[in-house]
Amino acid sequence: MSPRIITVANQKGGVGKTTTAINLATSLAAIGEKVLVVDLDPQGNASTGLGVDRQERLVSSYDVLTGESSLAEAAMETAVPGLSLVPSTLDLLGIEMEIAAAPDRVQRLRKALRDGSRPSAYTYVLVDCPPSLNLLTLNAMAAADSVLVPLQCEFFALEGLSQLLATVEQVRGSINPDLEIQGIVMTMYDGRNNLANQVVEDVRDHMGDKVYDTVIPRNVRVSEAPSYGKPAIIYDLNCTGSQAYLQLASEVIRRERHLHAA
Repeated sequence: MSPRIITVANQKGGVGKTTTAINLATSLAAIGEKVLVVDLDPQGNASTGLGVDRQERLVSSYDVLTGESSLAEAAMETAVPGLSLVPSTLDLLGIEMEIAAAPDRVQRLRKALRDGSRPSAYTYVLVDCPPSLNLLTLNAMAAADSVLVPLQCEFFALEGLSQLLATVEQVRGSINPDLEIQGIVMTMYDGRNNLANQVVEDVRDHMGDKVYDTVIPRNVRVSEAPSYGKPAIIYDLNCTGSQAYLQLASEVIRRERHLHAA
């Protein structure tokens, strides 16, 4: 079986994108999937959140995109059983200048992931993108089967979403016609907040069944976990945030099976 490749993307920062990527990946691994996280954000927060120190990142996603290393050479095991990581370094900040003139500049990750055949050691590949719609994000979308969009429960949520969906349509039209929206997950939800409830309702009205049933709550334990170099479900399995990510993993698997069957 080829792995399903999911890009976790939102051009807005602070929406829980990296938190979603590492906790969804860990949740998938916890229920028996073999998962690879590709960190494409120069900040490297997904790598840090999975407990990989900067000095340990000897081969990175930068090396994969420049062709210096293969995906297999860059992938490293994490402390989470069944979860591997292609880490990020600050070198990624210069990747646009490095490959801007290359005719395959938006296809580099796709080629690395699908070189010969997809990396059959994994059942899921999650790509964590930077909070912008740049060459790194385009590489992620060009390589992916689907896009998962974390969306914060805030006033401007729909405005940012429309820009991202337009980019997905552009990628479908020019680079990757098979790209799908895996789903939209509402993050940082506080049920006591009337605005949060209204935002969830508005997004569901506009996007229908593209919005996951699972909503990720605001949770102190989820916020604390990265400072210990652990995903939330390793740091505190029983907290509400961890339980929500486990539910989200089940929803993702169901949707991916549906998309794959279609």
